[in-house]
Amino acid sequence: MQKVTVYVTNYCPYCVKAKALLTKRGIEFDVVDVTNDQAKRDWLVKASGMRTVPQIFIGEESVGGSDDIYALDAAGKLLPKVLG
Repeated sequence: MQKVTVYVTNYCPYCVKAKALLTKRGIEFDVVDVTNDQAKRDWLVKASGMRTVPQIFIGEESVGGSDDIYALDAAGKLLPKVLG
């Protein structure tokens, strides 16, 4: 199983939604709160190309945000990607 990391802020409803989907699917994930950490936010922009949260990584791959993982799930591709 690939490591899943979700970068969040403490005021983001989409972050809550993304974590809920991962939990519903039984996918374990690490949460990194970037709310007050400009260095982590800067790294996240470089790593993902996005300024918004959540940003979700499966392994080393940025797979996007909440809408993106919901789309992966709807297409039946989320669990296979996590399982590697």
